[in-house]
Amino acid sequence: MGLISIDDVRAAREIIDGKLLRTPTITSETLGKRLGINLYLKAELFQKTGSFKVRGALNKLNSLSPEEKKVGVVAFSAGNHAAGLAYAAKLAGVKATIVMPETAVQSKVEATRSYGGIVILHGKPADLFPKVQELQREHGYTLIHPFDDPFTIAGQGTVGLEMLEDMPKPDVVVVPIGGGGLISGVGVVVATMYPKTRVIGVEPVGAAGMRRALEAKAVVSLEKVETIADGLGAPFAGVLNLEHVQKYVNDVVLVTDDEIANGMRLLMERCKIVPEPAGAAAFAALLHSKFFVRPESTVACIVSGGNVDMSRLKAIL
Repeated sequence: MGLISIDDVRAAREIIDGKLLRTPTITSETLGKRLGINLYLKAELFQKTGSFKVRGALNKLNSLSPEEKKVGVVAFSAGNHAAGLAYAAKLAGVKATIVMPETAVQSKVEATRSYGGIVILHGKPADLFPKVQELQREHGYTLIHPFDDPFTIAGQGTVGLEMLEDMPKPDVVVVPIGGGGLISGVGVVVATMYPKTRVIGVEPVGAAGMRRALEAKAVVSLEKVETIADGLGAPFAGVLNLEHVQKYVNDVVLVTDDEIANGMRLLMERCKIVPEPAGAAAFAALLHSKFFVRPESTVACIVSGGNVDMSRLKAIL
């Protein structure tokens, strides 16, 4: 595997065009004034299945051979990739089996099943990949990786392509990081279209897999993942994703769960949108000054998903 290009992202857009939504890039004058910037929010929480993950899943499925599609696919996910893959697989007429942790948010499990996915609840996040490998050996399924795959990365990069076409040139683009698929694709697009624009990645303190990988210059498996942002709770960053981040991302910063909750509150109050914790992480980093931004800068934050469990929302807020 190698680094993708913006041409790969454009090809992915042709694959998903007409099947998924072109989500809006919205502004918030109130929040922009509060922060002293021109603020744009890529509202990917309005995407089919409630997050960006379906983009990469659909692009990857399109790359499979007829035989691979006939046998079926498998994946591991805390929730959003599970739902995205189940939806994409239904469109493609492919059987999808997804291994999710026993602690997965119940609404995400139910959503995945409602889209036709076969869900296997199994252990902790760190236990998922070995289970997937077991299923591959047993059934011959093709792995649809949630982040460490060039087709997945190219699909996620379409978020950035749309966003940059729908707004003025940004000075800073802020992207949440789980395993690194989204920021890998968006980073390529931003670096190609606007080389001087800074790209900032955001991780929860309790799931800092990419930050740890950057420090070690190699992928590191986290011993424990603990954050309200389950959508960013990957137990490790991808190898290919680390390479993209090293080349295209200016910095990776960390936010606490309390800071993420604050970001959720403000987005709900001022923008009338309901992001899940993972979806509010990028804005939370901006809100809490985790990186330097010049006054009057144009800043874009990706609101990556809106699959917040209603039973958890009150406790989070």
